[in-house]
Amino acid sequence: MKTVILCGGYGSRFGDDTKLKPKPLIEIGGMPIVCHIMHIYQSFGFREFVLALGYKSECFKDFFIQYPYRRNDLRIDFSRSLIEMPNPKPLDWIVHLMDTGLGTKTGGRLARLRDLIGGETFLATYGDGVADVDIGRLLEFHRRHGKLATITGVRPKGRFGTMNCEQAEVRSYREKEPEPDQWVNGGYFVFESGVLDWIEGDDTELERGVLEKLAEQGQLMVYKHDRFWGCMDNQIDRNELERLWEDGVAPWKLWNH
Repeated sequence: MKTVILCGGYGSRFGDDTKLKPKPLIEIGGMPIVCHIMHIYQSFGFREFVLALGYKSECFKDFFIQYPYRRNDLRIDFSRSLIEMPNPKPLDWIVHLMDTGLGTKTGGRLARLRDLIGGETFLATYGDGVADVDIGRLLEFHRRHGKLATITGVRPKGRFGTMNCEQAEVRSYREKEPEPDQWVNGGYFVFESGVLDWIEGDDTELERGVLEKLAEQGQLMVYKHDRFWGCMDNQIDRNELERLWEDGVAPWKLWNH
């Protein structure tokens, strides 16, 4: 089963960082966040990835061509123009790097992959969100309900704290928490190939176009994930994910190597 990762956006909230590289290649713990996502899926046996590229697609191609050399020790024999990896670390990924257009919207990117996806069920997510989602249970949930699409609902912490103030003095402070029944789109989708028929073209957004229509027709179900989820939307988010990784308490690290 293929896993599509949407990697084509500009990542404009990162400012100058994304002038040099696309957001999914920004590193957490020395490894691009897109590789963290791929390791999450591999932990559940999914190893074939389709990266839907757009902005700076050449950066992804350069990175993945060089990736085996980056992650292994090398022996270089210059006299024979030979590069060897004495003790290669196994990585059995299959990675499709697919240019889906610079200005294509998220739904349009999926539609451009129709020939590659074929008539199969497929997994999909964004290139900037990590979670300790049990992909096996997610897929089992999807197969049980028999609808076209499953979305993973998450309950992230509020971005803003609330304060009770009197003039300039803060009398109380607490972090905002989501309402008990409030869930947001955390990515980590399961789609039947029939979802692609709901996409009109390059300008179709997955979120406002396809998912809304699927919900109206009773074809969208939610898998509720109430454990960890983190989206690297800006530098503050990146710093928090980096802190968790460096402290050895990253909940999304489901792999052992």
